[in-house]
Amino acid sequence: MTTLEQRKELGRQVLLDMFGERFLAGFDQAVNSTGFGSKAARLALEFAFAETWGDPALEKKHRSMVTIGALIALGKSDELKNHVRAGLTNGLTVAELEAVILQTVPYVGFPAVAQALEASMAVLKERGLLGDVTSAKDRGLL
Repeated sequence: MTTLEQRKELGRQVLLDMFGERFLAGFDQAVNSTGFGSKAARLALEFAFAETWGDPALEKKHRSMVTIGALIALGKSDELKNHVRAGLTNGLTVAELEAVILQTVPYVGFPAVAQALEASMAVLKERGLLGDVTSAKDRGLL
């Protein structure tokens, strides 16, 4: 059994690996504060990142695929952007990302997928991975 401190350190390492130093610094600030939302940040660190993301039963790339699908279903575009970034860091290719998004169409519908494509394209643009492709929003369709 791991100690609380070991779980926290594992969670911090997972965050660092997936999101980088800047994200980790902001997360640490939230965890170490006593303000509104600090308890939620601690729960996320210890449970979502240490216990769930830190579990070796699935590769992080596959966890990213599952998480992206869940966030599409929930319609959480801002969090989806974070996890598209993490997925790319975890080895997800652009083609695999598109396939994950398209896999959700029969389950969540085209409006949710259009929103997911838009969010994902914003991340791909910021990473220089999109080329000259324009989004539905860029074309005035959303």
